[in-house]
Amino acid sequence: QLQLVESGGGLVQPGGSLRLSCAASAGLFSINNMAWYRQAPGKQRELVARITSGGRINYGDSVKGRFTISRENAKNMVYLQMNSLKAEDTAVYYCYADASGRTYWGQGTQVTVSS
Repeated sequence: QLQLVESGGGLVQPGGSLRLSCAASAGLFSINNMAWYRQAPGKQRELVARITSGGRINYGDSVKGRFTISRENAKNMVYLQMNSLKAEDTAVYYCYADASGRTYWGQGTQVTVSS
């Protein structure tokens, strides 16, 4: 059973930066895609960024140019660097992974952008 644990959320002012981390309990080499999703109050969960096992990356339109996803297979980690944060980035951020036909989610970490 793969477990994902996020960390790094918190309160930040508009224009600030945060770095989210996701620790996977199993080796990343067995995982296909990893991604970050977010869900704001009253809204559907949406894709923020995805990185494939081959390193292909895609981003949601609202974060392009501001967020960067990366993975470090040797440490079983995936990161989301968030810059130029806006109030509308406020949400619970979830780490996602799929492996062997199954999907896995972390428990989520709150990001609040407010002055």
